[in-house]
Order: sequence, then structure tokens, then C-alpha cells
Amino acid sequence: MSDAPVLLITGASRGIGAATAKLAATRGFDVAVNYLRDETAANAVAGVVRQAGRRALAVQGDMGKEADIARMFESVDKELGRMTHFVYNAGITGKGSRVEAAEPAMMRNVIDVNVLGALVCVRAAIPRISKKHGGRGGAMVLISSGAATLGGAGEYVWYAATKGAIDSMTFGLSKELAEDGIRVNAVAPGPIDTDIHPPGRLERVMPMIPLGRPGTPDEVAEAIVFLLSDASSFTTGAILRVGGGR
Repeated sequence: MSDAPVLLITGASRGIGAATAKLAATRGFDVAVNYLRDETAANAVAGVVRQAGRRALAVQGDMGKEADIARMFESVDKELGRMTHFVYNAGITGKGSRVEAAEPAMMRNVIDVNVLGALVCVRAAIPRISKKHGGRGGAMVLISSGAATLGGAGEYVWYAATKGAIDSMTFGLSKELAEDGIRVNAVAPGPIDTDIHPPGRLERVMPMIPLGRPGTPDEVAEAIVFLLSDASSFTTGAILRVGGGR
């Protein structure tokens, strides 16, 4: 087995997750690429990781399902060895509307993936990474959103609430896991040019971005990999906003 750090990224077949996987490979990480549906895209990301000279694994799993999460972690154990780093990037918004028009089942699904999925994954990652459990120690990065403080009014209040939960998790876990040798931080992207946005949304919010443009997945990936790396060795419990000033 390799001595390289082993990183699992959820929702890594496209967008921010894919950019993070590719960048992490150039910084020396072996990478497990989780995906929900697009196996072809996930395999392509894994291929880029291998081209960088690192080991890679594409592993399917729905982060709203506990059985899928358990299977995903077991696959990483078997194929890449004991993990050292984790990024919870999987997230969904649901259909945008005011709250009174939102279906409870849709909101429940967003909460299951964005909040409970994160907690269940962290629960599985801790004994693998923790020095108290015989691991090497390492770092976790949870993906929040600028929506956590902006609120998502008129569009995605429930989504914003799930990202507020991610912020709370980051604060709590950073304290709880410090003695385990695990740093926990979050990155809160603003409007980023990915397909999570419905058509026309980025153009509509552009005037609200002080830097005058949406961000790119690569710009967010740089922040994530920084927080995973030893360059941030005294940073834990931080929420790094990558939002162009918004």
C-alpha cells in the first residue's frame, strides 16, 4: 500500500468535487471519487488522478442512504487503504421557491443529503482517521455555502438552513476531534459556475458580487486543498468564504 494520504470526496464526479479531486492528486493525495449517477464522469475524474501518478477509485453511493455510505467507506478501505482525509461535498438544493410552495418531501430529501449524510459520513470517517483509533490523523473539509448567512430568501431557505447546520458541525467537530488529530474546517462558496444553478441564476446574481463575476470550481478547490494540507496545520474550526465578496 502507498504511504500517500488517502482522500475521499463525496459528490466528486463534477463541479467543485471534481476540481478538488484533480488538484489534490497533483498535491500528492490518493483519491476516492464518490458519485451518484454519472459513472462515466467519475471514471474520467479518476483517470485524471491516475495521470497525476496517484491511485484512484470511483465509487457509487447516494449520500442520503446509510447503506450506500457504509458500502462506500468499505470500498475505500479495501481499494485504497485507511483514509486520512475527507471532504463532504455532496449537496442538493431542491426546487427553488418560497417556503409555502415547497413540498415537505423535497425539503426532507435536501436535509437527508446535506445534513444527515454529512453526519453519517463523518461518523464513519472518524474511526478511520483518528489517532485515538489507530489512524494517522488528518483533516476534514465540509462544504458550506454563502447561503448559510445570506438565507436563501425567495429561493432556497431550506438549503440555506442545511448549510447553517454544516457551519455548526464544523465548529463542534473541530473541538471534539482536536485530540484525535483531526482538523475540521469548512469552505463556503458563493456563486460558482457549476450546473447546480438553474439557467439564468448566475446572470441574475452577478450584480450582487463585488468582484463582478462568478467563481470557478478550481478557485474553490484551491481553498479546500489548502485546508486539507499541512499548510493549514494550525487552522481548525474555520469557515473560509470563497464568494467574490458576497
